[in-house]
Amino acid sequence: MDENHGLFKITTMSRVPQVSRSGYYRWRKCGGKPSARPLHRLTLDKWVKQVFEAGKGRNAARRLALGLADAGHHSDHQTIAKNLRRQGLRAKAGRKFKSTTNSTHSLPVAPHLLKQGFVATVPNQKYVCDITDPWADEGWRYLAVVVDLYSRLVVGWAMSHRVTAQLVCDALQMGLWRRRMPTGVIAHSDRGSQYCSHIYRAWLQDNGLLCSMSRQDNGYDNACAESLFYSLKVEAIHGERFFTRAIMKQAVFDYIEVDYNRTRRPSANDFISPVLFEAQRVA
Repeated sequence: MDENHGLFKITTMSRVPQVSRSGYYRWRKCGGKPSARPLHRLTLDKWVKQVFEAGKGRNAARRLALGLADAGHHSDHQTIAKNLRRQGLRAKAGRKFKSTTNSTHSLPVAPHLLKQGFVATVPNQKYVCDITDPWADEGWRYLAVVVDLYSRLVVGWAMSHRVTAQLVCDALQMGLWRRRMPTGVIAHSDRGSQYCSHIYRAWLQDNGLLCSMSRQDNGYDNACAESLFYSLKVEAIHGERFFTRAIMKQAVFDYIEVDYNRTRRPSANDFISPVLFEAQRVA
């Protein structure tokens, strides 16, 4: 436009690239240099893309805004949301997943001690336990987890190609070793046959834990564990292909131990990672 302003009208030239005349005149007034606003937008684009890619495309606007603030770049999440749309960046979306719970059995059921009390005042007060089944080309790979409700830290987990009572005991054993063998902890689960088994309940008793189970057909009673599995599948499993169970296990390890426990920001923790939450509050 600047090169041809003597040959054509500014109105005509601005219509073709769909730019405003006022913008062109401001550009000329600044000596052909971009103004502060577009420069800031370009810089913000770079920051947002860097933080988005560092989070492996898992974080939406609110968590990205917190990550940018930690790096000294403060923007509200509405601005970040607009920036993501402009750059065509979209956090990984979820889909429905089937339940792995088999509650059709005649085994005894423990009382519902947790009563949807998903807040713990100290570590090792309340654990929630559950099982899910991510898929690899070699077949199902069953994952059992143990989450401490104090910080949402995954304290224990175990994987196997078979879903057994030993699998859930192994996950809890890891959690107890990690937490230096606490006693008196409420260990809450659904009514799956593995959790109702004699092996599991005897193991809880031998280790001084209190067995709690959800009510019949009430998924909300174990919502925190379900939330973890939702995040895992949306952010690390869905859309990926795992050729072997070993590759699947490595992906789960990376997500739980590297991403979820250390960098993910649960809303229940005021958007602070579980490891940092405990470091700030536990002496």
